[in-house]
Amino acid sequence: MNSSSTNGDAGLPPRKVHLPEQPVAVVREQVRMDALPAFFGRAFGTVLAAAQRQGATPTGPPFARYHGMPGETVDVEAGFPITGTFTTADGVLAGTLPETDALEAIHTGPYDTLRQTYGAIHQQMQADGLTPSDSMWEYYLSDPEKEPDPDTWETRIIWPVADRTG
Repeated sequence: MNSSSTNGDAGLPPRKVHLPEQPVAVVREQVRMDALPAFFGRAFGTVLAAAQRQGATPTGPPFARYHGMPGETVDVEAGFPITGTFTTADGVLAGTLPETDALEAIHTGPYDTLRQTYGAIHQQMQADGLTPSDSMWEYYLSDPEKEPDPDTWETRIIWPVADRTG
């Protein structure tokens, strides 16, 4: 996606999406916010190695799912959507991203400006009378090792709507 946005501009406004359940393989830990880059590097490598050993295949970009609002630390899982049979082993959990209604936005810019795009999604939810879920996830569409300019990095943010039925 080409975008003229820079410095963490959300680019296009958030849009409503319905996502199917997606099998994933992840490492889940409680992580200090300043330790997230090291955790992601370790988790993504660990998941890829475990998936390869079991013959499962990553089917999309790496992602991180946050459980609860980040503070000094955050409950986070990091890994890949997968196809094939994968069972929990070697510290890597088999799981799923749930089928959900959500708002999504593509963030262009460095990771430290993601807060701006989250703010735009939250504003859109409020305007639409929706309640945000207490978990959300990000797909990292750019590889910082191949794209060294953080202003070009793209992150797909998915923020599910809390289910208020029943």
